[in-house]
Amino acid sequence: MALKKILIANRGEIALRIIRACHELDIPTVAVYSKADKLSLHVRFSDEAICIGEANPRDSYLNVARIMAAAELTNADAIHPGYGFLSENADFAELCKDNHLVFIGPSADVIRNMGDKARARKIMMEAGVPVIPGSEGIVKDVETAEKIANELGYPIILKAAAGGGGKGMRIVNDPSQLRRSFNTAKTEAESAFGNGDLYIEHYIHKPRHIEIQVLGDLHGNIYALGERECSIQRHHQKLIEESPSTAVDPNLRQRMQETAVRASKVVDYTGAGTIEFLLDDQKNFYFMEMNTRIQVEHAITEMVMGMDLVKKQIQIADGFVLSDRLKDYKIRGHAIECRVNAEDPAADFKPSPGTIKALHIPGGSGVRIDSHLYSDYIVPIFYDSLLAKIIVQGSSRESAIRRMLRVLEETVIEGIKTTIPFHKQVLSHHDFVNGTFGTDFLEHFQFNPNKM
Repeated sequence: MALKKILIANRGEIALRIIRACHELDIPTVAVYSKADKLSLHVRFSDEAICIGEANPRDSYLNVARIMAAAELTNADAIHPGYGFLSENADFAELCKDNHLVFIGPSADVIRNMGDKARARKIMMEAGVPVIPGSEGIVKDVETAEKIANELGYPIILKAAAGGGGKGMRIVNDPSQLRRSFNTAKTEAESAFGNGDLYIEHYIHKPRHIEIQVLGDLHGNIYALGERECSIQRHHQKLIEESPSTAVDPNLRQRMQETAVRASKVVDYTGAGTIEFLLDDQKNFYFMEMNTRIQVEHAITEMVMGMDLVKKQIQIADGFVLSDRLKDYKIRGHAIECRVNAEDPAADFKPSPGTIKALHIPGGSGVRIDSHLYSDYIVPIFYDSLLAKIIVQGSSRESAIRRMLRVLEETVIEGIKTTIPFHKQVLSHHDFVNGTFGTDFLEHFQFNPNKM
């Protein structure tokens, strides 16, 4: 390969995941870390490591100048941003290019176009990709919002144009709620993204959240690799994902994949990306957004497709031509992922930082654990609460659920609270077992702390 050394501009389990892929491709790595992450595993297992600042992300993992300096000091020729932090920062991708560093991801223009949700929506409409009925662009004031909402019909949903993760998003059920919701969403978006622009969509009741994994190379080849079901969410944050979806039959999968490829081609997408759709109860699907990075839940696609998506990302950035055989890949078996967070489900998911007093990571056939934990590791308060991704594969959905329940029962993380008891109860719930759920699942699910 032409790439000589890759700097990983991230931390935790995704940094460790990228290091493993690089080492299997025989590419040396550089880890960057904050002072709070000095003893983290991604620092230990990288070939080189350099401290880039204090614990606050603004002083380290979001500090572009320090990351660029680390790349220069270590003679790295590429940067992998992982997910979160700078992974969807168009200015950072552009700066990498200007400094002759390969950004392992799409171009800055693609990130910019897809990162602006209103602009992305317009691009998809022009390409004939189905989108949820809504405003044609940014809604500047409440009066305009009221007019559009009346034309669409309630309920509607306000969304931050620069948003993600549920921030700057409000469901409005009737006109009396609109003014307050508009102002609240705008303020939240400005605080979270530095951009208070909002747009409006008609709100689809009880949809399924289905996403399609895509890969695109630098030579115009783009392929879709099946779907992931991501409907088990709390405040629009995904908690459990699976592939395939119980709501998607072969015909619908084919149509969604073809649409995802068309959507990716219209923006000249390169690298690993995800087209996210909402699926209604009539099997109509609508473009929601495109994530221009590797997803947290990429591992379930890897399990059912039998490939390494992070390696593919790196190879694509290095000029690799994707094989046409990718169009013949089929989903094999069923995979489920549970995101284990340092949160207390009995206390409204309150964060639970602290020291890991005891740790047992289970194994067995069809089991994969992506984690940066070890005994005596101190879970910091400064970052996302994700501790581990537990991924299992079975020959069927039923066997995958049973396997996941077994693995969750064997997992030991002592010293802090985690979401493992929550996952066990969800996986045992009749609506989950029957596959009859939507994004509103947790609105009706009651966690029972007495079953912990």
